[in-house]
This record gives sequence, C-alpha cells and structure tokens, in this order.
Amino acid sequence: MNDRQVLKILSHPGYRELRRRRNALGITLTLLMLLVYYGYIALIAFDKALLSRPLGAGVTTLGVPLGLAVILFTIIVTAVYVRRANQEFDALNEAILKDVSK
Repeated sequence: MNDRQVLKILSHPGYRELRRRRNALGITLTLLMLLVYYGYIALIAFDKALLSRPLGAGVTTLGVPLGLAVILFTIIVTAVYVRRANQEFDALNEAILKDVSK
C-alpha cells in the first residue's frame, strides 16, 4: 500500500465512521469492564464481611461466585467485541478498501 492509498483511506468518510463506531464500542466495553473489576476489588478492600459470607452449609463463600462472575463477564465482553468486529467492522473495512482501490 502506498502513501496515496493511505491518504485516501484516512480521508474516506466510511473510515471515519468505522473509527467512530469502533472507538465508541471499545470505550464502552472498557468502562464496563473497569466498573465490574474495580467494583469487585473495592468489595474485597472495603466489605470483606460480605464476601466471606458462606453460601449454604458448605465452605464456599459469596466471594467465589462473584469472582467467577467477573471472569465470565470478561469472556462475554470479549465475545461481544469479537462478534461486532467480525460482522460489522470487517464489512465496513472491506467496503472502504473496495472503494479506495477503484
């Protein structure tokens, strides 16, 4: 790819739209992940009694399923981004490259 093609891509309105959508999704998912992760860490730091409550008659405490929920949330956030990237962002990228290569 030469400099002329790069400049055409950078000035293409579809590329600006792609960047806007991708950045908006990335920022939103990042903020959600930070909220969930640091919320869990804040519970560990400030409310240990809540997390140490046993679930039922066993030895498992409330902190264990909450920790697993944080891990599952991370997997879900990743899957959401990958799905949007594969379906929406890749299609926009292909359309931009096709338009620029004319």
